[in-house]
Amino acid sequence: MTNFQPKRVVVTGIAAITPIGNTHPDYWDSLMAGRNGIGMIDHFDTTEFTCKIGGQVKDFDPTQYMDKKEAKRMARFAQFAVAASKDALKDGNFTIDELNAEQVGIIIGSGVGGLKVMEEQNEVLLTRSPSRVSPFTVPMMIANMGSGLAAIHTGAKGPNTCPVTACAAGSHSIGDAFRLIQGGYAQAMLAGGAEAAITPLSYAGFASAKAVTTSRNDDPEHASRPFDIDRDGFVMGEGAGVLLLEELEHAKSRGASIYAEIIGYGMTCDAYHITSPPPGGEGAARAIGLAVKDAGINPNEVNYINAHGTSTPANDKNETAAIKTALGEENARNLLVSSTKSMTGHLLGGSGGIEAVATVLAIKHDRVPPTINLDNPDPDCDLDYVSDGSRDHTVNIAISNSFGFGGHNVSLVFRKYIS
Repeated sequence: MTNFQPKRVVVTGIAAITPIGNTHPDYWDSLMAGRNGIGMIDHFDTTEFTCKIGGQVKDFDPTQYMDKKEAKRMARFAQFAVAASKDALKDGNFTIDELNAEQVGIIIGSGVGGLKVMEEQNEVLLTRSPSRVSPFTVPMMIANMGSGLAAIHTGAKGPNTCPVTACAAGSHSIGDAFRLIQGGYAQAMLAGGAEAAITPLSYAGFASAKAVTTSRNDDPEHASRPFDIDRDGFVMGEGAGVLLLEELEHAKSRGASIYAEIIGYGMTCDAYHITSPPPGGEGAARAIGLAVKDAGINPNEVNYINAHGTSTPANDKNETAAIKTALGEENARNLLVSSTKSMTGHLLGGSGGIEAVATVLAIKHDRVPPTINLDNPDPDCDLDYVSDGSRDHTVNIAISNSFGFGGHNVSLVFRKYIS
Protein backbone atom coordinates (compact mmCIF):
# COMPACT_ATOMS: atom_id res chain seq x y z
CA MET A 1 0.00 0.00 0.00
CA THR A 2 1.47 3.34 -1.03
CA ASN A 3 1.20 6.59 0.90
CA PHE A 4 -0.85 9.18 -0.95
CA GLN A 5 0.96 12.45 -1.58
CA PRO A 6 -1.32 15.50 -1.93
CA LYS A 7 -0.97 17.30 -5.24
CA ARG A 8 0.52 20.77 -5.28
CA VAL A 9 -1.94 23.43 -6.43
CA VAL A 10 -1.03 26.67 -8.18
CA VAL A 11 -2.87 29.76 -9.39
CA THR A 12 -2.52 30.13 -13.15
CA GLY A 13 -5.32 32.57 -13.98
CA ILE A 14 -7.18 35.36 -12.20
CA ALA A 15 -10.15 37.62 -12.86
CA ALA A 16 -11.85 40.43 -10.97
CA ILE A 17 -14.99 42.47 -11.62
CA THR A 18 -15.14 45.12 -8.92
CA PRO A 19 -16.27 48.65 -8.05
CA ILE A 20 -12.72 49.83 -8.85
CA GLY A 21 -12.07 47.94 -12.07
CA ASN A 22 -13.56 45.24 -14.29
CA THR A 23 -10.27 43.55 -15.15
CA HIS A 24 -7.64 42.34 -12.75
CA PRO A 25 -5.00 44.82 -14.01
CA ASP A 26 -7.41 47.73 -13.54
CA TYR A 27 -8.40 46.39 -10.12
CA TRP A 28 -4.77 46.06 -9.06
CA ASP A 29 -3.83 49.52 -10.32
CA SER A 30 -6.76 50.99 -8.38
CA LEU A 31 -5.77 49.16 -5.22
CA MET A 32 -2.21 50.42 -5.51
CA ALA A 33 -3.46 53.97 -6.01
CA GLY A 34 -5.82 53.75 -3.04
CA ARG A 35 -8.73 54.53 -5.33
CA ASN A 36 -12.19 54.59 -3.79
CA GLY A 37 -15.05 52.82 -5.56
CA ILE A 38 -17.91 53.83 -3.27
CA GLY A 39 -20.52 56.41 -4.24
CA MET A 40 -24.23 57.17 -4.34
CA ILE A 41 -26.13 54.15 -5.60
CA ASP A 42 -28.46 54.32 -8.58
CA HIS A 43 -29.67 50.70 -8.75
CA PHE A 44 -32.87 51.77 -6.99
CA ASP A 45 -34.52 54.83 -5.43
CA THR A 46 -32.91 55.36 -2.01
CA THR A 47 -35.15 58.21 -0.85
CA GLU A 48 -36.58 56.31 2.12
CA PHE A 49 -33.41 54.39 2.96
CA THR A 50 -30.99 55.28 5.74
CA CYS A 51 -28.01 54.01 3.72
CA LYS A 52 -27.73 55.46 0.21
CA ILE A 53 -24.20 54.48 -0.80
CA GLY A 54 -22.44 51.44 -2.17
CA GLY A 55 -19.68 50.06 -4.32
CA GLN A 56 -21.35 49.54 -7.69
CA VAL A 57 -19.64 47.88 -10.64
CA LYS A 58 -19.43 50.46 -13.42
CA ASP A 59 -19.66 50.00 -17.20
CA PHE A 60 -20.15 46.24 -17.07
CA ASP A 61 -21.57 44.91 -20.35
CA PRO A 62 -22.66 41.26 -20.11
CA THR A 63 -23.06 41.03 -23.88
CA GLN A 64 -19.26 40.98 -24.11
CA TYR A 65 -19.53 37.47 -22.64
CA MET A 66 -22.92 36.18 -23.87
CA ASP A 67 -25.69 37.15 -26.24
CA LYS A 68 -28.38 39.61 -25.23
CA LYS A 69 -31.08 36.96 -24.84
CA GLU A 70 -28.94 34.90 -22.46
CA ALA A 71 -28.04 38.00 -20.45
CA LYS A 72 -31.73 38.88 -19.93
CA ARG A 73 -32.36 35.41 -18.50
CA MET A 74 -29.46 35.60 -16.06
CA ALA A 75 -29.30 37.38 -12.69
CA ARG A 76 -26.60 40.03 -12.35
CA PHE A 77 -24.52 37.97 -9.91
CA ALA A 78 -24.51 35.07 -12.40
CA GLN A 79 -23.48 37.40 -15.21
CA PHE A 80 -20.51 38.39 -13.05
CA ALA A 81 -19.71 34.73 -12.35
CA VAL A 82 -19.76 33.75 -16.03
CA ALA A 83 -17.73 36.78 -17.07
CA ALA A 84 -15.07 36.29 -14.38
CA SER A 85 -14.79 32.57 -15.18
CA LYS A 86 -14.20 33.32 -18.86
CA ASP A 87 -11.70 36.03 -17.99
CA ALA A 88 -9.78 33.71 -15.64
CA LEU A 89 -9.53 31.04 -18.35
CA LYS A 90 -8.35 33.62 -20.85
CA ASP A 91 -5.81 35.01 -18.39
CA GLY A 92 -4.51 31.50 -17.75
CA ASN A 93 -4.42 30.66 -21.48
CA PHE A 94 -6.46 27.57 -20.58
CA THR A 95 -8.80 25.91 -23.07
CA ILE A 96 -11.53 23.50 -21.98
CA ASP A 97 -12.21 20.87 -24.64
CA GLU A 98 -13.67 17.38 -24.93
CA LEU A 99 -10.38 15.85 -23.78
CA ASN A 100 -10.14 17.65 -20.43
CA ALA A 101 -13.70 18.85 -19.69
CA GLU A 102 -14.40 16.16 -17.10
CA GLN A 103 -11.24 17.12 -15.19
CA VAL A 104 -12.13 20.82 -14.91
CA GLY A 105 -14.60 21.90 -12.22
CA ILE A 106 -16.20 25.09 -10.95
CA ILE A 107 -17.05 26.30 -7.45
CA ILE A 108 -18.36 29.86 -7.24
CA GLY A 109 -19.99 30.84 -3.97
CA SER A 110 -22.63 33.49 -3.34
CA GLY A 111 -24.26 34.78 -0.21
CA VAL A 112 -27.71 35.67 -1.55
CA GLY A 113 -27.74 34.81 -5.26
CA GLY A 114 -30.39 36.49 -7.39
CA LEU A 115 -32.05 38.53 -4.66
CA LYS A 116 -33.10 41.29 -7.06
CA VAL A 117 -34.95 38.77 -9.21
CA MET A 118 -36.77 37.47 -6.15
CA GLU A 119 -37.82 40.99 -5.17
CA GLU A 120 -38.99 41.89 -8.66
CA GLN A 121 -40.96 38.71 -9.23
CA ASN A 122 -42.56 38.88 -5.79
CA GLU A 123 -43.85 42.31 -6.81
CA VAL A 124 -45.29 40.77 -9.97
CA LEU A 125 -46.96 38.07 -7.89
CA LEU A 126 -48.53 40.57 -5.49
CA THR A 127 -49.60 43.24 -7.97
CA ARG A 128 -50.48 41.20 -11.04
CA SER A 129 -51.05 37.43 -10.73
CA PRO A 130 -49.21 34.14 -10.18
CA SER A 131 -49.46 33.40 -13.89
CA ARG A 132 -47.41 36.48 -14.73
CA VAL A 133 -44.38 35.39 -12.69
CA SER A 134 -41.46 34.65 -15.03
CA PRO A 135 -40.68 30.99 -15.74
CA PHE A 136 -37.03 31.95 -15.28
CA THR A 137 -37.60 33.13 -11.69
CA VAL A 138 -36.21 30.07 -9.92
CA PRO A 139 -33.16 29.46 -12.12
CA MET A 140 -32.34 33.16 -11.98
CA MET A 141 -32.55 33.53 -8.21
CA ILE A 142 -30.93 30.36 -6.87
CA ALA A 143 -27.35 30.92 -5.70
CA ASN A 144 -25.84 27.82 -7.32
CA MET A 145 -26.61 29.15 -10.77
CA GLY A 146 -23.39 31.15 -10.84
CA SER A 147 -21.45 27.88 -10.85
CA GLY A 148 -23.97 26.16 -13.09
CA LEU A 149 -24.07 28.84 -15.76
CA ALA A 150 -20.28 29.27 -15.67
CA ALA A 151 -20.03 25.55 -16.48
CA ILE A 152 -22.56 25.85 -19.30
CA HIS A 153 -20.63 28.76 -20.80
CA THR A 154 -17.17 27.23 -20.44
CA GLY A 155 -17.90 23.52 -20.91
CA ALA A 156 -16.39 22.46 -17.58
CA LYS A 157 -17.92 19.06 -16.67
CA GLY A 158 -15.96 18.26 -13.51
CA PRO A 159 -16.90 18.86 -9.86
CA ASN A 160 -19.40 21.69 -9.53
CA THR A 161 -20.95 23.13 -6.39
CA CYS A 162 -21.71 26.40 -4.59
CA PRO A 163 -21.07 27.23 -0.94
CA VAL A 164 -23.70 29.61 0.44
CA THR A 165 -21.89 30.67 3.59
CA ALA A 166 -22.58 34.40 3.61
CA CYS A 167 -19.39 36.47 3.49
CA ALA A 168 -17.19 33.37 3.65
CA ALA A 169 -18.64 31.80 0.49
CA GLY A 170 -15.96 32.95 -1.94
CA SER A 171 -13.12 31.74 0.26
CA HIS A 172 -14.86 28.45 1.02
CA SER A 173 -15.09 27.95 -2.74
CA ILE A 174 -11.38 28.45 -3.24
CA GLY A 175 -10.50 26.23 -0.30
CA ASP A 176 -12.82 23.44 -1.42
CA ALA A 177 -11.46 23.62 -4.97
CA PHE A 178 -7.93 23.44 -3.57
CA ARG A 179 -8.85 20.25 -1.70
CA LEU A 180 -10.37 18.63 -4.81
CA ILE A 181 -7.20 19.19 -6.82
CA GLN A 182 -5.00 18.16 -3.89
CA GLY A 183 -6.91 14.89 -3.68
CA GLY A 184 -6.69 14.15 -7.38
CA TYR A 185 -10.40 14.67 -8.12
CA ALA A 186 -9.75 17.39 -10.70
CA GLN A 187 -6.83 18.79 -12.68
CA ALA A 188 -8.12 22.35 -12.66
CA MET A 189 -10.86 24.36 -10.95
CA LEU A 190 -12.38 27.79 -11.41
CA ALA A 191 -13.13 29.05 -7.92
CA GLY A 192 -14.25 32.24 -6.22
CA GLY A 193 -17.35 34.24 -5.42
CA ALA A 194 -19.96 36.47 -7.06
CA GLU A 195 -22.55 38.83 -5.61
CA ALA A 196 -24.98 41.54 -6.69
CA ALA A 197 -26.90 42.41 -3.53
CA ILE A 198 -27.34 46.16 -3.93
CA THR A 199 -31.12 45.84 -3.78
CA PRO A 200 -33.93 47.42 -1.70
CA LEU A 201 -34.58 44.37 0.48
CA SER A 202 -30.91 43.81 1.17
CA TYR A 203 -30.35 47.45 2.13
CA ALA A 204 -33.45 47.56 4.32
CA GLY A 205 -32.50 44.35 6.09
CA PHE A 206 -28.88 45.26 6.76
CA ALA A 207 -29.89 48.73 7.93
CA SER A 208 -32.45 47.27 10.34
CA ALA A 209 -29.73 44.98 11.68
CA LYS A 210 -27.51 48.06 12.13
CA ALA A 211 -24.77 46.41 10.09
CA VAL A 212 -24.25 49.10 7.42
CA THR A 213 -23.01 52.63 7.86
CA THR A 214 -25.69 55.32 7.81
CA SER A 215 -23.58 58.31 8.85
CA ARG A 216 -21.70 59.13 5.64
CA ASN A 217 -24.28 59.40 2.89
CA ASP A 218 -22.84 62.85 2.15
CA ASP A 219 -19.26 61.57 2.17
CA PRO A 220 -19.21 58.13 0.50
CA GLU A 221 -15.50 58.20 -0.30
CA HIS A 222 -14.70 58.02 3.42
CA ALA A 223 -17.52 55.70 4.48
CA SER A 224 -15.63 52.40 4.53
CA ARG A 225 -12.97 52.81 7.20
CA PRO A 226 -11.73 49.49 8.59
CA PHE A 227 -9.90 49.63 11.93
CA ASP A 228 -10.73 53.32 12.38
CA ILE A 229 -12.33 54.44 15.66
CA ASP A 230 -15.05 56.27 13.70
CA ARG A 231 -16.24 53.22 11.73
CA ASP A 232 -19.92 52.43 12.22
CA GLY A 233 -20.76 49.72 9.70
CA PHE A 234 -19.85 48.23 6.37
CA VAL A 235 -20.59 49.50 2.87
CA MET A 236 -22.14 47.10 0.36
CA GLY A 237 -20.26 46.28 -2.82
CA GLU A 238 -20.85 43.98 -5.77
CA GLY A 239 -18.82 42.02 -8.31
CA ALA A 240 -16.91 38.77 -8.65
CA GLY A 241 -13.43 37.33 -8.26
CA VAL A 242 -12.35 33.98 -9.71
CA LEU A 243 -9.06 32.07 -9.59
CA LEU A 244 -8.00 29.36 -12.00
CA LEU A 245 -6.41 26.72 -9.77
CA GLU A 246 -4.40 23.96 -11.37
CA GLU A 247 -2.46 20.87 -10.34
CA LEU A 248 1.20 21.84 -10.56
CA GLU A 249 2.43 19.15 -12.93
CA HIS A 250 -0.51 19.78 -15.25
CA ALA A 251 0.27 23.50 -15.25
CA LYS A 252 3.95 22.86 -15.95
CA SER A 253 3.16 20.42 -18.78
CA ARG A 254 1.35 23.13 -20.72
CA GLY A 255 3.85 25.87 -19.91
CA ALA A 256 1.45 27.91 -17.79
CA SER A 257 2.50 31.09 -16.05
CA ILE A 258 2.11 30.74 -12.27
CA TYR A 259 1.02 33.59 -10.01
CA ALA A 260 1.39 31.78 -6.68
CA GLU A 261 0.81 28.48 -4.93
CA ILE A 262 -2.06 27.81 -2.52
CA ILE A 263 -0.79 25.77 0.41
CA GLY A 264 -3.26 26.04 3.31
CA TYR A 265 -6.98 26.09 4.09
CA GLY A 266 -8.59 26.44 7.51
CA MET A 267 -12.30 26.64 8.25
CA THR A 268 -14.21 26.74 11.53
CA CYS A 269 -17.50 27.81 13.03
CA ASP A 270 -17.99 30.10 16.02
CA ALA A 271 -21.14 28.27 17.19
CA TYR A 272 -21.86 31.49 19.04
CA HIS A 273 -24.26 34.00 17.42
CA ILE A 274 -26.06 34.50 14.10
CA THR A 275 -24.27 37.76 13.27
CA SER A 276 -21.66 38.65 15.91
CA PRO A 277 -18.22 37.07 16.41
CA PRO A 278 -17.28 35.76 19.86
CA PRO A 279 -15.08 37.97 22.06
CA GLY A 280 -11.50 37.84 20.92
CA GLY A 281 -12.42 36.28 17.58
CA GLU A 282 -11.91 32.78 18.93
CA GLY A 283 -13.34 31.02 15.87
CA ALA A 284 -11.39 33.20 13.46
CA ALA A 285 -8.20 32.51 15.39
CA ARG A 286 -8.75 28.77 15.04
CA ALA A 287 -9.32 29.12 11.29
CA ILE A 288 -6.07 31.06 10.86
CA GLY A 289 -4.21 28.55 13.02
CA LEU A 290 -5.59 25.57 11.09
CA ALA A 291 -4.66 27.16 7.77
CA VAL A 292 -1.09 27.77 8.97
CA LYS A 293 -0.85 24.18 10.24
CA ASP A 294 -2.27 22.85 6.98
CA ALA A 295 0.31 24.87 5.06
CA GLY A 296 3.14 23.39 7.13
CA ILE A 297 4.66 26.78 7.89
CA ASN A 298 5.68 28.64 11.02
CA PRO A 299 3.62 31.66 12.11
CA ASN A 300 6.65 33.93 11.76
CA GLU A 301 6.84 33.14 8.03
CA VAL A 302 3.62 35.03 7.23
CA ASN A 303 4.41 38.38 5.60
CA TYR A 304 0.96 39.78 4.83
CA ILE A 305 -2.70 39.29 5.72
CA ASN A 306 -5.54 40.54 3.55
CA ALA A 307 -7.99 41.02 6.38
CA HIS A 308 -11.73 40.50 6.36
CA GLY A 309 -11.72 44.08 7.71
CA THR A 310 -15.37 45.03 7.23
CA SER A 311 -15.42 48.46 8.95
CA THR A 312 -17.85 47.18 11.57
CA PRO A 313 -17.14 47.77 15.26
CA ALA A 314 -17.23 44.07 16.17
CA ASN A 315 -15.31 42.53 13.27
CA ASP A 316 -12.22 44.73 13.17
CA LYS A 317 -11.20 44.52 16.81
CA ASN A 318 -11.97 40.80 17.02
CA GLU A 319 -10.06 40.03 13.83
CA THR A 320 -7.09 41.94 15.23
CA ALA A 321 -7.27 39.85 18.40
CA ALA A 322 -7.63 36.65 16.35
CA ILE A 323 -4.49 37.40 14.34
CA LYS A 324 -2.52 37.92 17.55
CA THR A 325 -3.88 34.74 19.11
CA ALA A 326 -3.26 32.57 16.05
CA LEU A 327 0.19 33.85 15.09
CA GLY A 328 1.49 35.21 18.38
CA GLU A 329 1.65 38.87 19.36
CA GLU A 330 5.24 39.45 18.22
CA ASN A 331 4.68 37.82 14.84
CA ALA A 332 1.44 39.75 14.37
CA ARG A 333 3.28 43.03 14.88
CA ASN A 334 5.97 42.12 12.36
CA LEU A 335 3.68 41.47 9.41
CA LEU A 336 1.54 43.77 7.28
CA VAL A 337 -2.27 43.78 7.33
CA SER A 338 -4.69 45.62 5.08
CA SER A 339 -8.37 45.69 4.23
CA THR A 340 -9.14 46.25 0.57
CA LYS A 341 -12.81 46.61 1.53
CA SER A 342 -11.88 50.19 2.36
CA MET A 343 -11.87 50.74 -1.41
CA THR A 344 -14.33 48.19 -2.80
CA GLY A 345 -16.87 47.93 -0.03
CA HIS A 346 -18.03 44.50 1.14
CA LEU A 347 -19.06 42.12 -1.65
CA LEU A 348 -20.55 39.59 0.80
CA GLY A 349 -20.10 36.19 -0.93
CA GLY A 350 -17.99 37.81 -3.63
CA SER A 351 -15.47 39.30 -1.22
CA GLY A 352 -13.32 36.20 -0.78
CA GLY A 353 -12.84 35.97 -4.54
CA ILE A 354 -11.60 39.50 -5.20
CA GLU A 355 -9.55 39.52 -1.99
CA ALA A 356 -7.81 36.28 -2.97
CA VAL A 357 -6.94 37.97 -6.27
CA ALA A 358 -5.48 40.91 -4.33
CA THR A 359 -3.51 38.54 -2.08
CA VAL A 360 -2.07 36.61 -5.03
CA LEU A 361 -1.05 39.83 -6.76
CA ALA A 362 0.60 41.11 -3.57
CA ILE A 363 2.77 38.00 -3.67
CA LYS A 364 3.41 38.33 -7.40
CA HIS A 365 4.45 42.00 -7.19
CA ASP A 366 5.89 42.11 -3.65
CA ARG A 367 3.64 45.05 -2.93
CA VAL A 368 0.85 45.41 -0.37
CA PRO A 369 -2.37 47.37 -0.99
CA PRO A 370 -3.32 50.02 1.55
CA THR A 371 -6.18 50.45 3.97
CA ILE A 372 -7.61 53.85 3.06
CA ASN A 373 -9.59 56.10 5.42
CA LEU A 374 -7.71 54.88 8.49
CA ASP A 375 -7.34 58.34 10.00
CA ASN A 376 -7.96 57.66 13.70
CA PRO A 377 -6.88 54.14 14.62
CA ASP A 378 -8.97 52.28 17.17
CA PRO A 379 -6.75 51.50 20.18
CA ASP A 380 -8.03 47.91 20.00
CA CYS A 381 -6.76 47.73 16.40
CA ASP A 382 -3.05 48.20 16.81
CA LEU A 383 -1.31 46.28 14.02
CA ASP A 384 0.42 47.64 10.91
CA TYR A 385 -2.58 48.16 8.60
CA VAL A 386 -0.63 49.87 5.79
CA SER A 387 -2.57 53.10 6.08
CA ASP A 388 0.06 55.27 4.40
CA GLY A 389 -0.46 54.14 0.80
CA SER A 390 0.59 50.93 -0.91
CA ARG A 391 3.91 49.61 0.30
CA ASP A 392 6.74 47.66 -1.32
CA HIS A 393 7.31 44.60 0.83
CA THR A 394 8.63 41.11 0.22
CA VAL A 395 5.61 38.83 0.35
CA ASN A 396 6.57 35.17 0.30
CA ILE A 397 3.57 33.95 2.27
CA ALA A 398 0.20 35.64 2.66
CA ILE A 399 -3.18 34.87 4.23
CA SER A 400 -6.63 35.90 3.08
CA ASN A 401 -9.37 35.93 5.75
CA SER A 402 -13.15 35.75 5.29
CA PHE A 403 -15.77 35.52 8.02
CA GLY A 404 -19.52 35.27 7.58
CA PHE A 405 -22.86 35.55 9.38
CA GLY A 406 -23.65 32.24 11.02
CA GLY A 407 -20.14 32.06 12.44
CA HIS A 408 -18.37 30.78 9.32
CA ASN A 409 -14.61 31.43 9.28
CA VAL A 410 -12.14 30.75 6.46
CA SER A 411 -8.44 31.42 6.07
CA LEU A 412 -6.44 30.69 2.93
CA VAL A 413 -2.64 30.59 2.75
CA PHE A 414 -0.81 31.44 -0.47
CA ARG A 415 2.93 31.23 -1.12
CA LYS A 416 5.31 32.55 -3.74
CA TYR A 417 5.76 29.70 -6.20
CA ILE A 418 9.02 27.80 -5.82
CA SER A 419 9.73 25.14 -8.46
